[in-house]
Amino acid sequence: MSMTGFGKKEAQYEDKHISIEVRSLNSKNADVNLRSPSYLRELDPDIRKQLTSKMYRGKIDVNVHVEFNGDKAPSKINLGVVKGYMKQLESFGESSESERMSLALRLPDTLSSEKDILEENEKKLVFKILHEAISDIESFRKNEGVELGKDISLRLELIESHLQSAIKLDPERNEKIEEKLRLALEDLNQEIDKNRFEQELIFYLEKFDITEEKVRLKNHLRYFKEVMGNDSPNGKKLGFIAQEIGREVNTIGSKANHAELQKLVVQMKDELEKIKEQLLNVL
Repeated sequence: MSMTGFGKKEAQYEDKHISIEVRSLNSKNADVNLRSPSYLRELDPDIRKQLTSKMYRGKIDVNVHVEFNGDKAPSKINLGVVKGYMKQLESFGESSESERMSLALRLPDTLSSEKDILEENEKKLVFKILHEAISDIESFRKNEGVELGKDISLRLELIESHLQSAIKLDPERNEKIEEKLRLALEDLNQEIDKNRFEQELIFYLEKFDITEEKVRLKNHLRYFKEVMGNDSPNGKKLGFIAQEIGREVNTIGSKANHAELQKLVVQMKDELEKIKEQLLNVL
């Protein structure tokens, strides 16, 4: 699943139109930014808990919007305060009543907010809308995750192909290293002990042996595919496996001592970097 997604749901409750919009981007942890009306603030902890338990991680922006479309308004005009301001404004000179009213309404304490009593049915409706919005965003994340999976699988196949080429190339590489050493000794034009040379050659070739790295890299690639098939959030785990893949590829590169093998290592590194970029957005 991807960490990127969008979901929006809305419903009517008496004279209120309630809408919840959820957006998510990639992040290492769950980072919830919640904006809601003051009278719904008591629900904030539960809303955050629902989001983190169902969406696991990501930069999650949530906007709970309530629009009053009846006679009931969230704020009331303090008529006594407004009249007092208007009476005082009369002493400042000639002005129309509408001008004094316009100015008075901008002064402090002309509006008072009346906190609504949050009914149980309204609470249930808010969480119903939230769950529907989360369901929408999960569908979005799954669809995008499918595309991410296709791209990552392609990159893995390319790395496996380069690894197979490296495995085929390895015997030829060893022969070239041995030939290079023999020619270097011949150029010295000195008598050498053949048994000692064979021992030193074996020791030298062992330093450049990549058998273990090839086996471990093959196992890491197989394990990566296995974890990709899990239903649970696996982005962090895949990131750790990608690091292990990178270590084996780097070790093969440091031991390569062969131009063609080094090219294969560069190609594997290139595909691995593309995989790592995609993993930044995997849940």
